[in-house]
Amino acid sequence: MSYDLQWLLVRKWNSFIVDRVPEGPVFSKEPGNLRNLHSAKYSGIANGKIIDISDKNGQVVVRTRDAEAPIYANKKAEKTERIRNRSGGRRVAGVVSKKLSSGYRPDLREAALARSSALLAAQKPKKDVPPKELRGKKAKSFGLKA
Repeated sequence: MSYDLQWLLVRKWNSFIVDRVPEGPVFSKEPGNLRNLHSAKYSGIANGKIIDISDKNGQVVVRTRDAEAPIYANKKAEKTERIRNRSGGRRVAGVVSKKLSSGYRPDLREAALARSSALLAAQKPKKDVPPKELRGKKAKSFGLKA
C-alpha cells in the first residue's frame, strides 16, 4: 500500500489528532512527527522514512526507520542513536544533520534541528532571577529597598 493511500485513510481518523481550537491548526501527538502538526509531510504513521527525536533519561534519542522493512518488523527496522547530554548542542546538531542530509529525509532537516535544540534547551537548569538593585544616588540616600 502506498504512503499516499495510507495518509488518505488515516488523516481524518486516528487517535493522535489534537484539534482543540476550531479555527486554529490541527496538531498531532504521534511518534515521529517532528513539528507535531497534522500533515502528510511530518506524519510518523504514513511515511516510510520516519525520524523521531525524543528525550530519554537526559539523553537525546534519534530513531529512524528503514523504508524497505515490512510494516510488521519492529526491532530490525528501527535504528536508534543515543547522544549523551554532556556532548553539547553542536554534536547533537551534527549527528542529526548528517543523518538527514545523507539522503534519508533532507526535507525534514530544519524541523529536526529545531526539535533537537529545543530538547537540549529544556534539559538545561533554569537560572534564578537576580534580585533587584536600586539605581541612583537619591534612592540609595533615602534608604529605600528594592
